Amino acid sequence: MTMKKSEVLDKKSLEFLETYLNNAAPTGYESEGQKLWMEYLKPYVDEFITDTYGTAVGVINPEAKYKVVIEGHADEISWYVNYISDEGLIYVVRNGGSDHQIAASKRVNIHTKKGIVKGVFGWPAIHTRDKEKEQSPKMDNICIDVGCDNKEDVEKLGVHVGCVITYPDEFFVLNGDKFVCRALDNRIGGFMIAQVARLLKENKKELPFGLYVTNSVQEEIGLRGAEMITHRIQPNVAIVTDVTHDTTTPMIEKKTNGLNKIGDGPVISYAPAVQNKLRELILDTAENKKIPFQRHASSRFTGTDTDAFAYSNGGVPSALISLPLRYMHTTVEMVHRDDVENVINLIYESLLNIKEGDSFSYFD
Repeated sequence: MTMKKSEVLDKKSLEFLETYLNNAAPTGYESEGQKLWMEYLKPYVDEFITDTYGTAVGVINPEAKYKVVIEGHADEISWYVNYISDEGLIYVVRNGGSDHQIAASKRVNIHTKKGIVKGVFGWPAIHTRDKEKEQSPKMDNICIDVGCDNKEDVEKLGVHVGCVITYPDEFFVLNGDKFVCRALDNRIGGFMIAQVARLLKENKKELPFGLYVTNSVQEEIGLRGAEMITHRIQPNVAIVTDVTHDTTTPMIEKKTNGLNKIGDGPVISYAPAVQNKLRELILDTAENKKIPFQRHASSRFTGTDTDAFAYSNGGVPSALISLPLRYMHTTVEMVHRDDVENVINLIYESLLNIKEGDSFSYFD
């Protein structure tokens, strides 16, 4: 039997989720969020590993030779200040895959040494735009207004080229069972692997291997945190969790993007980087424990930290369990509570089926 919902997502865990999501942790500036995550995880692990760029790892059974990673990434997309005009307007470049089309009329937080400076992505009023040549938001026409008349006044606020910019949008629940927030991609992953560690501890499960609960940095700009930490850990197995697209909302072509839907369960990936025998262990676990799941096929790569682990250290058996999500890289990313619970359950139960020393070799 799988665990009851009240066991998987209790009041304390949901309070942590809200605090963790509302904290800003843009790519390259994840450390404050990592401290929150480590403080929450502390009762459930034996020790922590951290690295120079901010990846954090909670370790259970650190003396064990056989090492299993469960992993999510901590960073969220953001912007950098790129240019301040003489008129005091701020132009930006991306830090990760930030969507220029949603920027217009959004509030922003500019992170400076003096603290947060508030601003807005302004946009011309509908009355003033040329109806024959309507422009959409683009990188060269979106800009932030911080209420200053000139460049000097902007700089007096502490804003300079290189300051990182995030959206202030915070967590809420829609219709009782949908979690909505910016940065669900992929702080929800860090949350879910922390719950796996909590449940192992609370259910007094003794693992026959070392478990490395890994919250990587810098995924959004090329899987860099995972690339660094996998060489440090040198795992024998890696199970990665990230988000994937719900493709049932308008303007998404299922013929090219496949069919996945929030509420229908974790998404198990097929891809060259996904090790077949490890994936089959996860599929068997889902079927045996009656955990609903969906399937997704990637063409060349998963685009997640799975790729970094799989191709490291001479090859590490790796698999991807994804959480379906609507409106990725917007401020209203949306997931289903049931899917969150089922991803946690599936990772938890899969770990209990991994045997110490298993090479997952195709030739055994």
